[in-house]
Amino acid sequence: MSRFAFIAAVASGLALAGCSAIDGLPNPFAHSAAPAAQVATTPPSAGWVKPPPGYLPGNGGIDAAAIIGPPPAPDSPRGKAERAQFNETRKLVNTEAWSRAIADADLSGKNGMKSFSCAAGVTLSAEATPTLANLLLRLTDDAAKIYQPAKSVYQRPRPPVGNTAPICVPREAWIETDGSYPSGHGLIGWAWASVIAELVPEKASPILARGKAFGDSRIVCGVHFQSDVEAGRYLGSALVTRLHDDPGFMADLAKAREEVAASKAKGAPAGCGA
Repeated sequence: MSRFAFIAAVASGLALAGCSAIDGLPNPFAHSAAPAAQVATTPPSAGWVKPPPGYLPGNGGIDAAAIIGPPPAPDSPRGKAERAQFNETRKLVNTEAWSRAIADADLSGKNGMKSFSCAAGVTLSAEATPTLANLLLRLTDDAAKIYQPAKSVYQRPRPPVGNTAPICVPREAWIETDGSYPSGHGLIGWAWASVIAELVPEKASPILARGKAFGDSRIVCGVHFQSDVEAGRYLGSALVTRLHDDPGFMADLAKAREEVAASKAKGAPAGCGA
């Protein structure tokens, strides 16, 4: 099934550094719990809901395969390092990072809007900022029209193919059939962050950090390699740049700016912790 689908219930310059850790995670390997008998996962994908139509005709003229080029070969130094990273990050089963990866798998907007609200210091939701919420969902449809053709070109097998290692989603058919490169979640998380950072520029750094972590969650989850996520971020930047030339998107962005300003005036979002 197409991975722009939502799980209803629930341009980066990363250095591999041996691929033993991911920026933004709290030193996971030094104190990771052993995998529990029952591995927490997202709900099955049977409840996915198609997003509203995007803004762009077709792929908007964005040739994703030409932009990102091919993924690392499995026997290359980076390919081997990314495989080692997958093996190492299986130690994160049922940790806080694992729970965050499950939440970040949800593209329905609910969990994403909550986490970006905390990063922005502004309540962002379908109720408080309806135009923005719809804009971000429409953007996910545009994203799929960009990354799916590249997946078809490169057909990179996902990390869990050919093994039984724990992952944070059920092992459904798409694991075998939907390519790993580039990451749709990496694209969408970075694009969402880029748009929200434009609306709340004084919080751009934590918002973009949240967008980066959104993509990193797919590595923790075990369904993408790091280069998949990085390629997604490049495409996320390309998509947002292209959308700024679309009148419909720009009109919605202006409305969203007004919504965010009104929400900001009501104070910081609740439930974000310290």
